[in-house]
Amino acid sequence: MEKLPDLSTILNHQIKYYTNLDVVLLSESVLLADGCKQMVKTNTDEIIVIDNNKNPIGIVTDEDVLKKTSDEFVNPLKTTLGDIMTFPVVSITQGKTLSDALKQMRQYKVRKLVIISDENQIVGILYKNTIIKLMKTHLATKHEKQSSMWSIIWNLGIVLQFAGVLMFIPAIVATILWEPIPATGIYLMSTLLLVTGFFLNSYGERHPLNLRNAAILVFASFMLLVLFGTIPQFLIVPHDSTKPLEHFVNSFFESSSGFTTGGLSLIQTPENLPQSFTFYRSYTQFVGGLSFIYLIVTAFYPENKLHTMKSFISGRIPQLRELFITITILFSIYVIIIAVALFYLGERNLIDNFALTMSTVSTGGLIPNSHILANLTFPEYVVIIIGMILGALPFGFHYAFVRTKFMSVHLTKEVALYFAVLVTLSTVFLFSSGLSPIDAIFNLVSGSTTTGFATVNLQNLNPIAGITLVFAMLIGGCGFSTAGGFKIFRLLQLKNIRNPFTEKITRARKNEIITIIILIFAFPIIPLFMAIHMQSLGYDFEDSYFDSVSALTTTGLGTGTVNPNLDSFTITIFSFLMILGRIEIILLLYMIVPKLIP
Repeated sequence: MEKLPDLSTILNHQIKYYTNLDVVLLSESVLLADGCKQMVKTNTDEIIVIDNNKNPIGIVTDEDVLKKTSDEFVNPLKTTLGDIMTFPVVSITQGKTLSDALKQMRQYKVRKLVIISDENQIVGILYKNTIIKLMKTHLATKHEKQSSMWSIIWNLGIVLQFAGVLMFIPAIVATILWEPIPATGIYLMSTLLLVTGFFLNSYGERHPLNLRNAAILVFASFMLLVLFGTIPQFLIVPHDSTKPLEHFVNSFFESSSGFTTGGLSLIQTPENLPQSFTFYRSYTQFVGGLSFIYLIVTAFYPENKLHTMKSFISGRIPQLRELFITITILFSIYVIIIAVALFYLGERNLIDNFALTMSTVSTGGLIPNSHILANLTFPEYVVIIIGMILGALPFGFHYAFVRTKFMSVHLTKEVALYFAVLVTLSTVFLFSSGLSPIDAIFNLVSGSTTTGFATVNLQNLNPIAGITLVFAMLIGGCGFSTAGGFKIFRLLQLKNIRNPFTEKITRARKNEIITIIILIFAFPIIPLFMAIHMQSLGYDFEDSYFDSVSALTTTGLGTGTVNPNLDSFTITIFSFLMILGRIEIILLLYMIVPKLIP
């Protein structure tokens, strides 16, 4: 957090930086009526009266005009500025400090000083109110800076407590299945989340957060959640006991993949894991996909301030608090319906069905069994495709089922554009990949929704099919959905980029345009650096770029370059790529460049 200068440092600033340059200079022989016309014309409250050499000899303020022309014997039409001016005028050179100006104002009991240059030329005027306002702003900002840290800590405590409560659900599942090691790990994580949350909550202070502080809160929440989520992973993930650091890095990677809905995994045979643990992995994706952190953040602010969340929830959605409750209920219903449907269609392991379904609707990609997608029937394909598309649609679309009056034209355009993109890319992928129609559609939908389910070896794709799939991942799903990528709603905003320097646009709109431009370049370029690094390790550049895009867009599709043989540094970078993709890069921009906040 940046350190603010002391008030004494502020007062040591030179006067010239705070001088009002819009001043009226008139001779003492000018009639008062003409002087008043100049004051009205220039919207000023004073006139500096000068002699023939342009030296200041007095000052006439609006207060002088009122007081000195109110007597009956005074004729305003014949009164000159020299008749009513206050003199001698108090002046100070522009090289002096604000502290010097305050001392002079107190000495002469005035509220304005004429500022002159070293050549004795009139530069402007300095108001006492300017200095007072500067001091008030500094003190208020300093207080806000000091309190914002404690406010972030307080809210972070609430988030961690809520996460701790949520994580008891997979812990209970592990207990019911009588799997003590996963249960111990998840219970330990839940307890530590609650204890840490209570500790932070007790030391923090509840204050409103601005958008930058809220961005810091969400980023910190994701980081801490991933770190605490490493605990169950550390106990279960297969490892070499002689390499604890590598084991921690791999566990951190798996935790990142879960909570960010990244879907990449170093575990090649998840069916060898305890069943409750595969349920836990998918459950973390379900929680991360529904972005419960936003639910907690918005719970503490009035509805009229929720519009400030629009930029990092990726869309303008009304009644946000009610929407979150509705979405949580609807998505839980989706999970139950799809899991039961898969059960009756042939997938007889109900726990695996729920795990697969949670990954599906959260567009996560982790699977409970490495063979579960190998022999899908046509109806099962259709059910999972529907589930993936549901996760990629904006939350407002689902909300419209129960609150149809909020189905805006803007939202309809976004959904229509998404389906147009999906159909177009599916057609190109079908004819270029050489796959069967159902496999082509399934894998393209998986990439476009950033789910990450694959039923074919992606290393065998021809260049056109591979580029199409990369393009689908980069675009991603709709705004304010569980999907990752650039997002469809930003494609709709691209029309605002035209003529940004010639059209009159608001600061907020300009910042939105700048942010979109940054994201347009960031999403395809950031994976390039990772691909170059992977190439230096001996991996194919195209495959490495594909997997890097998959990590940044939180997709989870892979060509095999992300594997347990990678060094710890590279695995850590992939972990942070998924975290960066989950926050859509935009939170990091707001934290580093707060001026971009609309």
